[in-house]
Amino acid sequence: MPETMQDVKNINDELERLESIPTPGNIVRFLTFISDGLHFGVDTNNVIEIINNHKIRSLPMVPDYVRGIINLRGQTLPIIDMRLRMGKPFQEYTPQTCIVILEIESNMIGVVVDSVAQVIDIDLDKTAPIPTENRQELTNSMISIDGTVILLLECEALIENHM
Repeated sequence: MPETMQDVKNINDELERLESIPTPGNIVRFLTFISDGLHFGVDTNNVIEIINNHKIRSLPMVPDYVRGIINLRGQTLPIIDMRLRMGKPFQEYTPQTCIVILEIESNMIGVVVDSVAQVIDIDLDKTAPIPTENRQELTNSMISIDGTVILLLECEALIENHM
């Protein structure tokens, strides 16, 4: 797991390198991250970059999971805390805490995660629905890789009716 700014830079460089390599069939590249002990995957087509040590300015009258905004190279981006978005309690940020910058339906947002893990290729044909009768708000499918269950994030659900 990335622990330093250099580690985050290395993952950003790897994301950039992998963008140019095509994937066969129904295989999609995902950036995996951890939030509240859960492993998530987000399609790298939505990932712009990963940053850390950014000052988040709070905003009044927004849902609690919207931590505020940041200025990223002159662009103002809203920041969502993944833990709070899942209804979990706030936890102080650590050196491993990162902000994953995503582009979703032409909107750029930042998502605070506990740590980023790696970029992996996932065969969507091998994913399974979340075993519940009710639709999950942030994810609808999962996959087990090397004994780790990865929940595949529905990016649109992050901004749906909230941004």
